Amino acid sequence: MAAESPTQTAVDEVERGLIGHIEVHSIDWIPDPERHGKNWQQSMLWFLGNFQYFTIPIGFVGPSLGLSLGWSILAGILGIWFGTLFMAFHGTQGPIFGLPQMIQSRAQLGYRGVVVALFAALFMYMAFNVADQVLMASGLHGAFGWSAGGVAVATAILAAALAIFGYDWVHRVFRFLLVISFPCYAIISVAVLVGHAGGKTPAHPGTFLFTAFMTQFSVAAAYNITYAPYVSDYSRYMPRTTSRRGIITAVFFGASGSAIWLIALGAWLATRLGVSDGLVGLQEVGDKVAAPLGSITAVLSAVALLATMGMNAYGGMLSVLTGFDSFKKLKTSRVWRAATIVVLAVIWYAIGAGISTSASNTAVNAVLNSLTLMLYLLVPWTALNLVDFFFVRRGHYAITDIFRVDGVYGAWGWRGLTAYVAGFIAEIPFMVLPPIAGFSFTGYFPGHITNGVDYSWLVGLFVSGVVYWLCARSLDLSSEQAAIEASEAQLMAIDAEAGR
Repeated sequence: MAAESPTQTAVDEVERGLIGHIEVHSIDWIPDPERHGKNWQQSMLWFLGNFQYFTIPIGFVGPSLGLSLGWSILAGILGIWFGTLFMAFHGTQGPIFGLPQMIQSRAQLGYRGVVVALFAALFMYMAFNVADQVLMASGLHGAFGWSAGGVAVATAILAAALAIFGYDWVHRVFRFLLVISFPCYAIISVAVLVGHAGGKTPAHPGTFLFTAFMTQFSVAAAYNITYAPYVSDYSRYMPRTTSRRGIITAVFFGASGSAIWLIALGAWLATRLGVSDGLVGLQEVGDKVAAPLGSITAVLSAVALLATMGMNAYGGMLSVLTGFDSFKKLKTSRVWRAATIVVLAVIWYAIGAGISTSASNTAVNAVLNSLTLMLYLLVPWTALNLVDFFFVRRGHYAITDIFRVDGVYGAWGWRGLTAYVAGFIAEIPFMVLPPIAGFSFTGYFPGHITNGVDYSWLVGLFVSGVVYWLCARSLDLSSEQAAIEASEAQLMAIDAEAGR
């Protein structure tokens, strides 16, 4: 056997080193021998997912509308609990499917029909990263005087790098950031509770206003409902034997615990310090407790938001590749993954850099507007997806047919598409669309009956779920059983090959 050349040896070392750490899989199925992970890791991932700067301004919404501190916190808690229920139930789909969240929807929307939901998901990922970039740039500039443009460039590069390395590195980075940031937030929060963090009750502390309460509730619910398209992306490597109840519980308490904590902190910062920028407020209150605790916490919060941007980029990549694969078969590779992520990073950076952060487009407005739009698009999908999984097919799917245009799920799933469109149309009379590029819209019901309160997402959840359940009654599930059995046989063969 000929000796390896120094060049070949160097290439092999790189493959085993840096490149070897980059995730291989994207939208393909994860074989059982490659499955790993524990439920507690899901809790840590989703706790850190909300344990960052973006969450704090959610608590500004109620006070900005005249709601008192106590009522703002209560509305935030109830909204987060409600929204997290839908998010957490998606968690059990990852171990069963072994697939990213959105490609699973081919079972309801069809091999090609899934592009409808993919558009909504991709809009969500990009909107989050644009808003995150704006918040990061303005927040770090306000807190430390850092160049907003430099921050935007750095965040795009680092978030893209984390997404390229993929699943395991996202989990590792999130766990590390949680461990080092938790004590800082804990010290600040205890100081707030015992009265050593400054602040004072304003002359007009706000009161209970139903419209403001429901707006705070809706924004909080939207915050975690919009995590629904992410969940299986980060649980699909979990063993198929993972307890359904265990993973749902882990996701629920992880995602809701940190969100409630920081929304309450945000409401306190808004009402007791008059803060309009969460990062600046976090720095101010922490340094009052024990300088430079505030500055350290602000940096850690920004880094956690940066990591979440990497999570968004990863999900966006999976959505784009699923969309392309729906019309032209793709062979998954590291090159496709990396190239897609880089393109997405360039797009969200360019959009974010072009958005003004003037008084007419404050951080609160950026958060509220993006969450409102995402909620309208995603609510019909999450309803029909969960109804299919828990009440129609009850977790039994032909996984390999999800990758076939001529499979049992067809190219266009008329039941799922009908339910999605029906849910979205039903939302329109109840919508309160915030001003975007000079355009706004208020539906008939908030304009004449509900005193400006937006119930569209609740209507969309109900209508889409019920319509899908009614349409699915015509499904011949017994005819899918043969495809499911054939799929399991193929997957066992893949497992055997992967286990060699």
